[in-house]
Amino acid sequence: MRAFVIDEPGRTRVAELEQPVPGPEEVLLRTRVVGMCGTDLSTFRGKNPLVSYPRIPGHEIAATIVEAGSGVPEHLRPGLNVTLSPYTSCGKCASCKRGRVNACQFNQTLGVQREGAMKDYFTAHWSKLYVAEGLTIPELSVVEPLSVGFHAASRGRVTAEDTVAVIGCGVVGLGAIAASAYKNAKVIAIDVDDRKLAVARQAGAAHTINSRSANVHDELAALTGNLGPDVIIEAVGMPATFRMAVEEVAFTGRVVYIGYAKEPVDYETRLFVMKEIDILGSRNALDEFGTVIDALRGGRFPVDAIISRVVPLEEAGEALKAWSDDPGAYVKVQISFE
Repeated sequence: MRAFVIDEPGRTRVAELEQPVPGPEEVLLRTRVVGMCGTDLSTFRGKNPLVSYPRIPGHEIAATIVEAGSGVPEHLRPGLNVTLSPYTSCGKCASCKRGRVNACQFNQTLGVQREGAMKDYFTAHWSKLYVAEGLTIPELSVVEPLSVGFHAASRGRVTAEDTVAVIGCGVVGLGAIAASAYKNAKVIAIDVDDRKLAVARQAGAAHTINSRSANVHDELAALTGNLGPDVIIEAVGMPATFRMAVEEVAFTGRVVYIGYAKEPVDYETRLFVMKEIDILGSRNALDEFGTVIDALRGGRFPVDAIISRVVPLEEAGEALKAWSDDPGAYVKVQISFE
């Protein structure tokens, strides 16, 4: 079978591997579509500290069950289209003991710390699967990244009474926008790209701010009666946007960081205390997969609008290079195995 491999930063190939055999509690899955995200781009660029090489990427997955082991529940039958949680949990660390297995200290995400799904076939434990009948293959493949954004909104305790600003309109940021709108909050989307801001409106943003052409502080002040947003979700991962979140959030508001800056961040820490703000990290997703599936079934997210390019497996390396050369031109690149 074919597999896409990143051998080292900037160098990829399509390899031939033996087809895996499922264990008693595993299913054999035929890959249909794999989405590539910023993590995969960082791996290609050599900027992902969690990756060792060579690595098969792929954790945004739509697949079809081919074979089920003897210990797999009967409802997970061959022919079903599924997506899956790509994370692991040890059950013993502090996070797992608190029930927050998404932040397991020893998590191994598909395509990051362990081999991913960008190959014709792969196996997975049956408990990781989500059957989402009624969703299309492209919709199945975006459940995971949207779940990460939905989890960030959960971390921010977003309610219908809140005004939420989301900085960054990549797929994860769009997930946070959709999740906040799903909770009936007023959502403000912030990005440097008008094309992405247009998609943000489709995802549920009531207002948009282009931070390249407008003064973010003045715009947020006008939209919030000079109070600032109740919640700011940062989905970019730059020192400037990390600071912006703290500076612009309302007194006693909440800041949620999904992205993480690749450089040290200098803060005016006086604002932490004066505003008495909650600063929260958000990692992976917990039980948001089902919520995202329900939202997609209800047509509450513009899936077609976020898919910038679909290529066959043989062109995955070229697509990654093009994305690396011009990251602003893409929202989501998908690899098709059809």
